[in-house]
Amino acid sequence: MSSIQAIVWSSVAKKFINAVTGLILCIFIAIHLLGNVTLLTGNAEAFNSYAHFLLSMGVLIYLAEIGLIVFFLFHVFTALMVWWDKQTARPVAYGMTAAAGAPSKKTISSQTMIYTGVVLFVFTIYHLITFKYGPGIAEGYVMDVDGVVIRDLYRLTMEVFSRPGYVIGYVAAMAFMGFHLRHGFWSAFQSLGVNHPRCTPVIYGLALLFAVIMAVGFLILPILIYFRGGAS
Repeated sequence: MSSIQAIVWSSVAKKFINAVTGLILCIFIAIHLLGNVTLLTGNAEAFNSYAHFLLSMGVLIYLAEIGLIVFFLFHVFTALMVWWDKQTARPVAYGMTAAAGAPSKKTISSQTMIYTGVVLFVFTIYHLITFKYGPGIAEGYVMDVDGVVIRDLYRLTMEVFSRPGYVIGYVAAMAFMGFHLRHGFWSAFQSLGVNHPRCTPVIYGLALLFAVIMAVGFLILPILIYFRGGAS
């Protein structure tokens, strides 16, 4: 295999891995949103029972978390490699990053993927520290459900979303996620070879729809909780 062929296959491999891991993370995001919808009921027991059920899965939930971490890290790593390849191939950046308009698929979303990705990476770490590794039973966040003592994650969520600073930051991060998903969802299928003239417009439309539903679905939660009074 020539050096040029090696470079081509390397680039294809990076985009393929990035696409597959990205779509897996999209599935996780959608499932996570469905679970969070429980918050809108205002039923602390229902939400806490849901969170406790996930933890009660034992080794399965740990394997799932390890898998997600691996997919997440591979997605970040390959994204940075693809971005770096583009920078080295075109050392002089374009002067404009605005959308090019139809029929081009160049949009603000596509031009800011690396930046929205960095924001989401930082947000994910902070989000995990706040909720998954935040105060639990040992700190008094406790609820008794049918004689079983479980972590009161609902109370923690209400308290966190009572802070205007966190709500603003969360909403901004979800807006960035929407931009990231808009291009990422469509681009993943293109990287996997699904770019037939009949399929592309449909996938492009689905990408926009998915991005809007995920972004609005997540950012509306803290807003509603905050204006409902949060933990009060």
